[in-house]
Amino acid sequence: MTLEEEIRAIQEEMDKTQKNKATEHHMGRLKAKMARLKDELIKKAIASRGGGAEGYSVKKSGDATVTLVGFPSVGKSTLINKLTDAHSEVGSYDFTTLDVIPGIMEYKQARIQVLDLPGLVKGASSGRGRGREVISVIRGCDLIVLIIDVFNYQHMKVLEDELYDAGIRINQRPPDVTITKLVKGGITITSTVELSIDHETIKTVLGEYRMHNALVNIREDITADQLIDVVRGNRVYIPCITVVNKIDLVDKEHMKSFPKDALKISADMESGLDALRDEIYDSLGFINIYLKPQGEPADMDEPLIMRAGCTVGDVCDRLHKDFRRKFRYARVWGDSAKHAGQRVGVDHGLEDGDVLTVIIQK
Repeated sequence: MTLEEEIRAIQEEMDKTQKNKATEHHMGRLKAKMARLKDELIKKAIASRGGGAEGYSVKKSGDATVTLVGFPSVGKSTLINKLTDAHSEVGSYDFTTLDVIPGIMEYKQARIQVLDLPGLVKGASSGRGRGREVISVIRGCDLIVLIIDVFNYQHMKVLEDELYDAGIRINQRPPDVTITKLVKGGITITSTVELSIDHETIKTVLGEYRMHNALVNIREDITADQLIDVVRGNRVYIPCITVVNKIDLVDKEHMKSFPKDALKISADMESGLDALRDEIYDSLGFINIYLKPQGEPADMDEPLIMRAGCTVGDVCDRLHKDFRRKFRYARVWGDSAKHAGQRVGVDHGLEDGDVLTVIIQK
């Protein structure tokens, strides 16, 4: 039986299995086996194309990277041309874009790299239509913009499924679970909350991946699917915006069928693009850090644009490749400091509006 046949057989069994507490253990085993087989299918597809050469060559630039993801001919090329300084060929036929087209969108002092990718198709996660190359670029981005044609909103589910099968979790955060492998002692499970998933299901999922000795610490209620994600360890968690394009071609009554949180635009007519720029900027979680040279006033006119959750070390990496190596200490003024001018190290977390002085070895 081929991998594809095994996956189909498991899916059929899952579909016909009634979901309740009595079948939770069985469903957990099926889900774990399904995930393992899908990972093997992806590895097989990569190997058949020459091993590790699975991605486009894309050099990151700017303060963050955004990818435009959608089926062929949904208007990605038109959109990137309107948002950035890029020029991506526009045509009314499928697969106009055959490579990754980068552009820079300058907005609110941030320089945001936007990537126009070849259209994603059903089966992309297992390699169809250069899908693995496209997926590899998406996995490395900071924000996904899913673009749906106004006449084909059903494509949304297909795109979400392809991203999910490729290990990309949109608008989610990693489960608060740690698994420590042990040499012996079996499976020990500790939790700080009441769990919906039972211990036997947890052990079954781990057993599917040949983990028979481990300490599992769970700090939030999780599903079997989330546990599988933790075990696999190759999932990425990326924020996502949904955009419905070509709204100029339909009436207001047609638009009522779309969710309220989806942005409605017409890239061709440049309608709704300001709202999209705002949404992209806000979703990336930018903060302003003001640099203060030692003994001089801070530069309050041109902040350094960083991402929420950044540290002093991240700022050092942005300023110069040698700053982290030569770092002595830093001083911080602002919300992240206990007092004005607090002396901190590279691991100190920064907040929006902080003023920072970095002292390095001469």
